[in-house]
Amino acid sequence: MTLQLTTAGESHGPALVAILTGLPAGLVLDREAIDADLRRRQEGYGRSPRQRIETDRVEVLAGLRHGRTLGTPLALVVQNRDHANWSWGMSPWPPEGEPSGKGTKPVTVPRPGHADLAGALKYGLADIRDALERASARHTAAAVAAGAVAKALLRAISIEVEGLVATEDLERRIDEARDERDTVGGLVEVRARGVLPGLGSYATKEDRLDARLAAALMGIQAVKGVEIGDGFALAGRRGSEAHDEVEGPGLGRRTNRAGGIEAGVSNGEEIVVRAAMKPLPTLMRPLQTVDLETGEPAEALVERSDVAAVEALAVVAEAAVAFELARAAREKFGGDSLGDFVGAWRAYLDRIPWQRTP
Repeated sequence: MTLQLTTAGESHGPALVAILTGLPAGLVLDREAIDADLRRRQEGYGRSPRQRIETDRVEVLAGLRHGRTLGTPLALVVQNRDHANWSWGMSPWPPEGEPSGKGTKPVTVPRPGHADLAGALKYGLADIRDALERASARHTAAAVAAGAVAKALLRAISIEVEGLVATEDLERRIDEARDERDTVGGLVEVRARGVLPGLGSYATKEDRLDARLAAALMGIQAVKGVEIGDGFALAGRRGSEAHDEVEGPGLGRRTNRAGGIEAGVSNGEEIVVRAAMKPLPTLMRPLQTVDLETGEPAEALVERSDVAAVEALAVVAEAAVAFELARAAREKFGGDSLGDFVGAWRAYLDRIPWQRTP
């Protein structure tokens, strides 16, 4: 038994879609809690005006009745309200009538740092918009909605996940960059409390929890580095300074340099992961590129852009970690109903001599 997530949708298309399979029946979902996470994703210092155009809200098309999951695929939808301005340019079917609104002209000038050029070459695209619409960070809204569902499942087994900004003086850096029509990146940190020992496995690299979390975070737009626990700092330490000694009858640790994971398996300590976000590549002072239609030098396309989206990344990273932990928990505890799932978790806790670290 495992969780799986499939998302679909383009930045200015009609809607974003998330389909979750593998949820147990009987999990209570709170629409306001999901919408709250969607709002958090849109907030933050340095965001673009688009965040004031749209207020994201979740809709459910399948898998939920009266607020409880049915054990069948859960289909979530987040409407793109700005699609009204792009209805001709982003019509799913060949549009009728005269071109109108936004997106009516082909994009042939790729932006450095985006998927534009690589996507156009890979898929043989004449219009770069066919690549940039899906590659846009807009589709993380669907992942955040799915992450909110995952957090509800984790709470049933007493696990809480929180993402936060780990970069100091971010607002000052954003103000300086905005004045110079530039962008900035930053660091975010996600902590998961109450994770019991035994999630993940050392049996294969695909099952290692650290590898799975790293992949989940690296799969988020603009993330260029991931560390778990003290991560890269451990490379400069001696072994006596790097590892977490075990103590007491509860099998706790004096330190948590490993970030709660050893040999690909959770060890009962708080899971700590960090992600590094590069400066956003769409600049109001455009970078140099080449027009693919003419082969001539050109300035990159300027679409609406954030100066920074580090606070938004903290929310998206929180959702990604929550989903991966929920997936690992489903694989370990199984169960067709929430009662089965929680019962297996309790039985496992009764078996192992572990006490949660306060």
